[in-house]
Amino acid sequence: MVAVRSSLYLLFLFVTVVVFSVPLSVVGWVLPQTVLGRIGRLWAGMNLAALRAICGLNYRVTGLDNLRHEPCVVLCKHQSAWETIALRFLLSPIQTWVLKRELLWVPFFGWGIAPYRPIAIDRSAGRRAIRQVLEEGTQALKQGRSVVIFPEGTRVPPGQRGRYGLGGALLAEKSGFPVLPIAHNAGVFWRRRDLRKYPGVVEVVIGEPLAIEGLGAAQINQRVEAWIEGVVASLPNQRTERVETERGAGPP
Repeated sequence: MVAVRSSLYLLFLFVTVVVFSVPLSVVGWVLPQTVLGRIGRLWAGMNLAALRAICGLNYRVTGLDNLRHEPCVVLCKHQSAWETIALRFLLSPIQTWVLKRELLWVPFFGWGIAPYRPIAIDRSAGRRAIRQVLEEGTQALKQGRSVVIFPEGTRVPPGQRGRYGLGGALLAEKSGFPVLPIAHNAGVFWRRRDLRKYPGVVEVVIGEPLAIEGLGAAQINQRVEAWIEGVVASLPNQRTERVETERGAGPP
């Protein structure tokens, strides 16, 4: 049954990506960022609602009061594709994401995200990629857009951790904007390279914004990593047989 439900959701996901991305690829470039943000949030909310209705996968958020209205550098744990949907819904609609440039080449999906002007980097470019993040990220922050970064760079299974890159911490240090750390256990229910989405409740914890005055990039990175990994370790990292009934903070 999990496989059937997951297949139905994937069909829903594909249809919404096509329906949203085709017009965005044409007119998205001339739309204000506020309008683009609302469209992205609508798409994400529809998919979170579909995950709940079709797959029985919901979420619960702790620390909503820590969300900032002013721009910040968002550093989030990366376990799954789930958080790429959820962050679009939970955070301020005005966002800029750091992502690998190959994603822009994916039919429909890449066409739809291009008008949002992500910071698309060549991950093999080394220092040149870091400079790009610093330059374009600082510009986005000054324009009022939060910058979302997965410091591990790739999805990491529950119970494991990847190396935290310095890009996000360097951006915070150089720009002077605060860091917002986010931890979750989405990989328990939506695994990397697995089409199945298991029922349950994803726990999301939004930390207090980290003031970076007087801290170097290495110190910022260490504090963020310690907080995120400490919180993730306290969250369930295995599914239970009993499906949770609490609906949490699902989309309206």
